[in-house]
Amino acid sequence: MNSLELCAGAGGQALGLERAGFEHLALVELDAAPCSTLRLNRPQWHVIQGDLAHFDARPYAGVDLVAGGVPCPPFSKAGKQLGAEDARDLFPQAIRVVDETRPKAVMLENVRGLLDAVFVDYRQKIAAQLQALGYWTDWHLFNAADFGVCQLRPRVVFIALQKDVAAHFQWPTPHFKPAHTVGNLLYDLMAQDGWRGAQAWRERASDIAPTLVGGSKKHGGPDLGPTRARAAWASLGVDGRGLANEAPPADFVGMPRLTVRMCARVQGFPDDWQFAGKKTPSYRQVGNAFPPPVAHAVSAQIAQAIEQTSVRRLIKKAA
Repeated sequence: MNSLELCAGAGGQALGLERAGFEHLALVELDAAPCSTLRLNRPQWHVIQGDLAHFDARPYAGVDLVAGGVPCPPFSKAGKQLGAEDARDLFPQAIRVVDETRPKAVMLENVRGLLDAVFVDYRQKIAAQLQALGYWTDWHLFNAADFGVCQLRPRVVFIALQKDVAAHFQWPTPHFKPAHTVGNLLYDLMAQDGWRGAQAWRERASDIAPTLVGGSKKHGGPDLGPTRARAAWASLGVDGRGLANEAPPADFVGMPRLTVRMCARVQGFPDDWQFAGKKTPSYRQVGNAFPPPVAHAVSAQIAQAIEQTSVRRLIKKAA
C-alpha cells in the first residue's frame, strides 16, 4: 500500500504510517526545517518542500491513502478559533487533493478544539464535500496516553473511506496499558551525565506528562508553554521555562529542564529519530507532531480495511 502525506511536519504521522505498512510516494511540507528532518532520517523518501495550495496532486491519482496534519491554529483553544476565516485553514486544500487523487482512504488529524460546538457547521461542510465524492466519513477523539504515549495529548482524527473499504473498518481500541511515568520514561536520559539527584527526581515525576505545547511560530522560544503548562510540569519536578542542551551534570541542584530528545521521547518518537536545526526549530517540530503510536494505531486499521476490501474484490472478480 502507498500513501501521500500533506503537511508532513517532522514525521510523526509518517512514522506511524510506515509502521502500518504504507510506502510514502511523497510527503509535502512547507517549512524547511521539518523537510530537512525527513530527509535526514529517510533519504529515500520523496520530500516536496512547498505550499500545499500550489501542489498538483494529479500525478498521484489512485494512491491508497491521503494523510496529513493540517495546521491546528484555526481550531486551537489557545488561539482565536477563526476556523474557515483563518488564512491557515488548509482543509479546503486537503479536500482538493482528495478530489484530484481519489484515494481509497483519507486520514487527517487535528486538535480537540475542532470538535467544539462552534465548528459543527464547518465539520458538516467537510463531511458533505467528501460524501459527495463517494466517501463515508467519521471523526474520533483519541488521547495519546491510551496508546502508551506518556502524555495527556488529545487529538482528533478525521477519516474518509470508499464505502466498500468502510465496511471493513473499525476504529482502534485503546489498549489502556498504563503509560510510563515521566520519571520512568526519562530516567536514563536524566542520569546519563551522572546526575546524583536522578533517582529522587524519578520518584517525584510519578505521572504522565501534560500536553507538549510551544510548536507555534508565534511562540517565543523553546519552553514548555504558558503559565498553566509550566505549573503542570513543575508538579513533576521539571522546570518548564526553557529547554536544556544537555542532561543535568552530576552536581546539579534544583528542577532540571528537558532536552529536545527528552521531549521527543515524551511525544512517542524513537530515540534514533533525529531533528534538523537548532534547539528552537527542533522543539517546534516535536511540539507540532502527531504521536507516532497513535498514527500507527489508526493507519493500521485503515490498512487492514483496504487489504480486506482488496481480497473481496479479487474473490468477486474470480467468481
